Formats: sequence, structure tokens, C-alpha cells
Amino acid sequence: MAQNILERIIERKQQEVKTTQSLMPEYKLEKTTGFFSREVLSFSQNIVDINKSGIIAEHKRQSPSKGIINAQVTLPEVVIGYQKANASAISVLTDKDFFGGSNEDLIKARALVQIPILRKDFIISEYQILEAKAIGADAILLIAAVLKPAKLNSLAAYAKELGMEVLMEVHNLEELERSLNDYIDVVGVNNRNLKDFSESIETSIQLAEAIPNKYVKISESSISKAETILTLKQYGYQGFLIGETFMKQTNPGLACSQLAEEIKFK
Repeated sequence: MAQNILERIIERKQQEVKTTQSLMPEYKLEKTTGFFSREVLSFSQNIVDINKSGIIAEHKRQSPSKGIINAQVTLPEVVIGYQKANASAISVLTDKDFFGGSNEDLIKARALVQIPILRKDFIISEYQILEAKAIGADAILLIAAVLKPAKLNSLAAYAKELGMEVLMEVHNLEELERSLNDYIDVVGVNNRNLKDFSESIETSIQLAEAIPNKYVKISESSISKAETILTLKQYGYQGFLIGETFMKQTNPGLACSQLAEEIKFK
């Protein structure tokens, strides 16, 4: 059976982690950037802060389905623009092979902004969580589609030990119900089908009531208009992770600012 893109990414990630860990053992990670001992910012609290937009704005160079999104803008332009636009948080893709990102992207972003940063990657090991802390992340992403419940639970618990918050991403009810645990802070519903890349906010709408209220709810992908955000808010969503909509614009920060203004008083 042909592999879907997620399976290919995870296969490559397993090789990548093994190589990186051999080159940079755990005991060295804490000393690499000076960020390890910094006070972590609350990803979840910033999302629900009424003075913020609820937007988690993403720095995303490319994707497997779209290729290079925008080669003209620099990371400093993007992340500083997002902060000025009153984004609640910034998501930085650090996967290199499929999304063109790097740990250096997050390190640079951390030095430039004072709002929470989510490390967006395909986390399968404790090593990557320690790495996330070392490069300045405040929160990590755990994808239910690629982690067995026990592993997701242990990874989330480890992130909490390090003082970071956890966003768990799901695509359907089965993933949600099998994966919820007490170490998760935010539940994100990805509106993109990873098998065929089709998108629909109906996924978020259908899962809204199944997400317990103890978790902050966010919707991911297929969000480009204020009307969509306002609809999702009616179903209890407080955060909105948006990447390509902004990144494909000449000025991603301005695009974020305009969308934030549109939803501000509604």
C-alpha cells in the first residue's frame, strides 16, 4: 500500500532524530542557546486573552502539497509583523525536509518576539521536546494521528515537566477520544485531510462539542476570512492557527493585522 504523506514524514523524522541525537546529545542541548532556563510564556492563556486576536500566526516556508509558498519575505519581517498585528502566538515550522524550516528559524524568532512560540514539527520522542525547550519554544505540537495514546500521554507529561504547554492536534473523533489526557492544554482540530489534502471547517464544527471545556479549543487550516473565524467562535473555538493565508501575501504581518482588525469588534 502506498504511504500517505504523514507516514513518509514520520519515517524520515525517525532517521533525523537518531542522527541529531548522536551529534547533539541531551546533556549538550541545555547549553546551546541560553534559552533553556528562560521563563516560558503561556500559550493557552495568550490565546484566550481578550486583548489578543486569538490568531496563532505561522511562519511556513513551504509544504508538501503547495511547494514553496513565499521566498521573498524574511523570517524577521514575518514574525515581527505578526507580533505587531496582535497575534496571540506564533507557530514556527522547524521541519526541514518537507516544510523547509529549521531549528534556527525558531531560535531567531525567539530572539525577536515577546509572545509565545509553538514549535510546529512532527514530535515522536522526548529528545525533540528537550530540543524544543532549548531553542526557545513555549509550546509543542503532538499529532494524535502519529502517536499511540500511551506515547502521546508520556510525551505530553514530559513537556509539562519542562514547563512547556501542549497542543494536541486531531483530525477526527476517534483520534480525539483515544488521545485526550490531563497533560494537554490546547486541542486543535486540523481541517485538512492528510490523505488527500482536502479542507473543510466542517471538521472543526463536527468535533466542537466532543472537546471537553477544560481544554482551549483551536481550529487549524482552511481559515482565511473573518466570517470563518466568527462562525468557529460560535462553536467555542478560541484560537485560529493560520499559515498559508498570511505567508502567500507580500506582507504576511499586514495580512494578519487586517484579519485581526476585521474580527476585533465582532
